[in-house]
Amino acid sequence: MAHVNNDIKTYTGFRAITLLCLVVLYAPLVIVTIYSFNASQSITNWEGISLRWYADVFTGPESGKFKTAAFNSFTIAIIAATASTAIATLAATAMVRGGTFKLRTVSFGLISLPLMVPEIVTAVATLIFFNAIGFTRGYMTILVAHIAFCIPFAYLPISARMQGIEDSFEQAAMDLYATRRQAFTRILMPLMAPGIISGFLLAFIVSLDDFIITNFVKGAGVETLPTAIFGSVKQGIKPNIMAISTMLLSVSVVMVTISYFVSKSDNTK
Repeated sequence: MAHVNNDIKTYTGFRAITLLCLVVLYAPLVIVTIYSFNASQSITNWEGISLRWYADVFTGPESGKFKTAAFNSFTIAIIAATASTAIATLAATAMVRGGTFKLRTVSFGLISLPLMVPEIVTAVATLIFFNAIGFTRGYMTILVAHIAFCIPFAYLPISARMQGIEDSFEQAAMDLYATRRQAFTRILMPLMAPGIISGFLLAFIVSLDDFIITNFVKGAGVETLPTAIFGSVKQGIKPNIMAISTMLLSVSVVMVTISYFVSKSDNTK
């Protein structure tokens, strides 16, 4: 039988297509980062390296707006990530350790649905739901929407981690007279920690960077960093917007890096 080469890197044009995709994805981010250090007020003329626009974010005329938006973004992201991670942990425990039960497949589909449905559809549906129940739009509507939207993102790494843990650990603990709760809290939870941390960080990033759902469900006068940036861009692209975007990008990169090393360190054990 002839040997079939399954190495995709040997296919004609693979490297060129990969390079093109990387350029399309990351070239705009690199340009924004570079021009955030531009001393000029123009976004097209380069006049040297300066940190004036980073200082402008904290001390400039729009600093109050951006500080409030940053506070809203980070508090919502922290609370939403914490709540969604807790719910996702319970859901993963039921799905993976709960055995077979009715509507198990349907339950998994409902958890994964937000990942497959276009975000604009989720945003419109959430807005209609809040209007139907008379929930005044504001900080709380953003928070509730983010918790619901972040659950599947937290669920995936937690579920994957739990599936890699054999149930013999819990059975051994219960054979040594541990209760089911003790086996869960003292044996399973520490083993699940890398997945839980990864799920939390992923949910945090998704909440922090979300624009579409936030823009639909936020009330008047309530802004997060993505919506504040969008509002400023509509009035014209300013260098301080590039500085804010670079800082927001840096936070996301740090979170992804931490998540990567957490999962990598666990895999090497």
